[in-house]
Amino acid sequence: MFDRRALLLTLPALAVPVLGAPGCRAAATPPAATWGEKLVAAARGQIGRTVTYDPAYRRLDYPGGDVPIDRGVCSDVVIRAYRTAFGLDLQRLVHEDMAAHFAAYPRNWGLKAPDRNIDHRRVPNLETFFRRRGAALPPDTPWRAGDLITQRLLPGHYPHILIATGRHDSLGRPLIVQNNGGGARLEPPQALADLAGHFRLPPAAVSPG
Repeated sequence: MFDRRALLLTLPALAVPVLGAPGCRAAATPPAATWGEKLVAAARGQIGRTVTYDPAYRRLDYPGGDVPIDRGVCSDVVIRAYRTAFGLDLQRLVHEDMAAHFAAYPRNWGLKAPDRNIDHRRVPNLETFFRRRGAALPPDTPWRAGDLITQRLLPGHYPHILIATGRHDSLGRPLIVQNNGGGARLEPPQALADLAGHFRLPPAAVSPG
């Protein structure tokens, strides 16, 4: 019978370099994740946890308020991702900016003052906040990990926001994380949509102070 141990013992010894020994190159350290990749990881962490699309108005704690993790809308994916990845609270940041510059924000909902329960969850308000922070990019900019893309879904021109992953599927379509009706998912963006905005918002651009 074939003796595998005997065969192994007859093989010539292989020279195995010792890390740090003279003349040896240490294994390369994996590059640190970019802030965009950290944001994507935080968004992907919601998949399987946020399973319902629920646009209902709710009274939230402030700051740090959130609807139950099993539900939410497209903007909640973004809000939770920034909190998880960087400890940044878009609820507070948007509310403070709206309180100081209310006239700069859309009046789509007939409000006469900011509402910290809902303002940060409305895509047009987020678009305004991102532009005011200098995060807007030209529409033909390639999508990178962590980029925020806003759309107007068809039919109805409904505002929507998603997070680009910087990756593509086997058909070459960009993969994004969004809640477009069935909870947080990793999938290609909806084809029937108009591009409304492209934003790149590193944490340094929204850090308090």
